[in-house]
Amino acid sequence: MLHTRKAVAAAIGLVAALSLTACNGDDNASAGTQTSPTASADKAGGTGGADQADQSAGTGTGGSDQSTGTSTGGSDQGSGTGTGTGTGDNGDGKVGICRTDELEVAAADNTTDKTEGVVTVSFKNSGGSDCRISGFAGVDLKTSLGDTFSVDRNGEQALPQILKEGETAAFNITFPVNNSGGSGVQPTDIVVTPPNETKHVTLKWPAGTLPVTDGKDGGKLEISPVGKVSDSPAG
Repeated sequence: MLHTRKAVAAAIGLVAALSLTACNGDDNASAGTQTSPTASADKAGGTGGADQADQSAGTGTGGSDQSTGTSTGGSDQGSGTGTGTGTGDNGDGKVGICRTDELEVAAADNTTDKTEGVVTVSFKNSGGSDCRISGFAGVDLKTSLGDTFSVDRNGEQALPQILKEGETAAFNITFPVNNSGGSGVQPTDIVVTPPNETKHVTLKWPAGTLPVTDGKDGGKLEISPVGKVSDSPAG
């Protein structure tokens, strides 16, 4: 009877051991063959395969509102880089400045006062597109004696202006009228540089002489800021 109980106990222990071994074997086999979906989605391996069909490297190009991007994947991890480019008016959405070559520049004598003269210099937009003009022009006067001198700005505030094709902006050169009875100083040319430009235009001086001041203030010789004077091509 004692031998029978020992044999039964041994048999039960062997069955339990085999069952435990079988369970561990199934768990190990399952762990060895199962692949984590998350790991598969985050990694690109080898050079091709069904899992890589959705992870293939992609490139894209864009214009003003698009960006370009590239991505590459290695055996264990991937890396990506991206760059963006944008285009617009001057890259910042603003209208470009009025260039000298796109302006028709002219000078006219608009003097109505016996003591203060006025020469008006106009800029007509003939460039075919809108342009922006703002500030003071640069003005030098040449005289019959061969001298050249710059004209100072007055204290008025300059406001930005947008000129459509055919529209005009202008500024005034004010100067003291020569009432001295003498010959005075005769300007011959006006050298005009539009605001924010470096290329100048030379115009004939259309008005009379300036008084000789001998270094004393004989009146104001100055320029006003550029302002828009017509709102339509017909203006």
